[in-house]
Amino acid sequence: TMMYDGAGGGQRGAAAAGQSKGDVILPQEVLRFQELFQDFYLKKHTGRRLRWQNAMGTCTLKATFPKCGTKELVVSVYQAVVLMLFNDSVTLSYEQIEERTNIPKQELARTLQSLACGKVRVLGKTPRGRDVEAGDMFAFNEEFNEKLFRIRINQIQSKETPEENKETNEKVMLDRQYQIDAAVVRIMKTRRTLSHSLLLNELFTQLKFPLKSSDLKKRIESLIDREYIERDSRSQDCYVYMA
Repeated sequence: TMMYDGAGGGQRGAAAAGQSKGDVILPQEVLRFQELFQDFYLKKHTGRRLRWQNAMGTCTLKATFPKCGTKELVVSVYQAVVLMLFNDSVTLSYEQIEERTNIPKQELARTLQSLACGKVRVLGKTPRGRDVEAGDMFAFNEEFNEKLFRIRINQIQSKETPEENKETNEKVMLDRQYQIDAAVVRIMKTRRTLSHSLLLNELFTQLKFPLKSSDLKKRIESLIDREYIERDSRSQDCYVYMA
């Protein structure tokens, strides 16, 4: 048995009246609390609007288990929405949970993993395994037996797709280019004239991420092309800051 016991931290998200197409389908118990808070808030703050960010919310459920009695589960709103379905159903398929919650596919897979495949398994899954796939069946875990009264169920972190990983790496590289450029300009503005080897030494000292001399040389050439610095006419191994 799962009983909603209120939102944590003001549910860390905020509100919109009713549920529109595309919203997560919340249990009536949760909607009732949201509506009460919304009425209170809008009476106190006229002219404002509230919109619930359910993906960011946390709440507490009181759950009764055959082997260990009543427990408090600190969960995300998505986890709570899934768990409360099992007040009315013994088993549910992945597709049924998806239809009854409207949680986005990627978030639903992570949520079900955290509830049925993680360290604290409030749900059982058939077939067993760490991955959640279409056709999987889920049931309330009658064998659940934890000593702690208050249990926090952590969300499984999503894995980056190859495309997301590539995009992340590109952003990191671009950010590092900006940092290298800024460091070169800052050093040269202070020193005015500096040899190539001393400039590299300064950069290796100041910048805290892995560096290659070849990458630094490319950034220096880029700054020369953009006329931030120039080669010393008296020594091609030295650079001069261009005011």
